[in-house]
Amino acid sequence: MASSNTAKRIVFTGGSGKAGRHCIPYLLSKGHSVLNVDLAPLSHPTVHTLKADLTDSGQVFNALSSHFHLSHYENPRGPGGVGVQPPDAVIHFAAYARNMLVPDSECFRGNVLSTYNVIEAACKLGIRKVIIASSETTYGVCFAQGDVDYHAFPLEEDYDNDPEDTYATSKLCGERCARSFTRRFPGVDIYALRIGNVIEPDEYETLFPDFVEKPETRKRNAWSYIDARDLGQICDLCVQKDGLGFQVFNATNDTITTKEPTAEVLKKFAPDTPVSRQMGEYEAPLSNRKIRVVLGFKDVHDWRKYVKV
Repeated sequence: MASSNTAKRIVFTGGSGKAGRHCIPYLLSKGHSVLNVDLAPLSHPTVHTLKADLTDSGQVFNALSSHFHLSHYENPRGPGGVGVQPPDAVIHFAAYARNMLVPDSECFRGNVLSTYNVIEAACKLGIRKVIIASSETTYGVCFAQGDVDYHAFPLEEDYDNDPEDTYATSKLCGERCARSFTRRFPGVDIYALRIGNVIEPDEYETLFPDFVEKPETRKRNAWSYIDARDLGQICDLCVQKDGLGFQVFNATNDTITTKEPTAEVLKKFAPDTPVSRQMGEYEAPLSNRKIRVVLGFKDVHDWRKYVKV
């Protein structure tokens, strides 16, 4: 449980989705208060879901200046005549989660416009911490046509991202919006998380054995993943870490999703891709070194705890 001076009021968009429904309980366990903004409800007894279309800037401004719960109408009026406190942080995960859910043009429109609207509203309402969901797909292989190589390993945040697909491009546009607004609003921190393949607890039994036994199928995800609960930890660390301005962080667990060491896997399945530095024996090719060094991330849910090798 967080102390009273570290507990924050957080608006979380997309909290009913695959990642959000695990991140929100983690944030609550740290003492934070959360309002979920989504088109679908979240099944949680203490979290209210406010339905909003985030491509509508008016709805976004209202959502980010909303009560967190009906009971908050009992609060005394504040200096502005209402009892609404602005949130301390916004975590924006709402999006079309991949290509081919909707036509490409709608994927791009929805993802870019909603991210712009959330960042703009937060900055203009005086909210000084925004965390947005970017994606592993920005490294250009996940949704590439055919068998495409990465530029180099490990994949780190200074990579020359050049994806060809719509979803990844929409996520890079979100990163650019974030960087722009931190220049326009000095003192605002906006951290973009390049989130790896999200794994829920039950998927260690249903999905992960194939990841381990069939590494040839995992190149598009760079043989990396993020446990949804550890992603909650990353969100909390971002909320607590101030003063970094615009930052990009890979959001992955520590280790590669194979039985074999990283060097062997890369030599076998990506023989023409250079390796730019010495990597750990089982280091994930989509490296989380930056979140470990800068934010203090600790890998809690290593896949080897749940999958027999």
